[in-house]
Amino acid sequence: MAKGLKIRPLDDRVVVQPLEAETKTAGGIVLPDSAKEKPQRGTVVAVGPGKLLESGKRGELSVQVGDQVIYGKYGGTDIAIGDDDVKVLRESDILAKVVE
Repeated sequence: MAKGLKIRPLDDRVVVQPLEAETKTAGGIVLPDSAKEKPQRGTVVAVGPGKLLESGKRGELSVQVGDQVIYGKYGGTDIAIGDDDVKVLRESDILAKVVE
């Protein structure tokens, strides 16, 4: 993501920078742009303060900046910020955190 870019998601939203789509198959076949699938994995670059609960407190998010996550194929909103494409998701749209 571009240096100096500031974005602060609201409530339980998370900003994810998707990983690049695969350019080759496991067998070594080069894929054209039209055949590439949308990536479903990315790196968290910003998180909101958490969902506002009925008690007036904020719920804690289970992901942090720098985490690798897997999200639904059609979840969230794609946004172009300068040359970067990011996805803004609710925490509930994130399916899993990648643990390596």
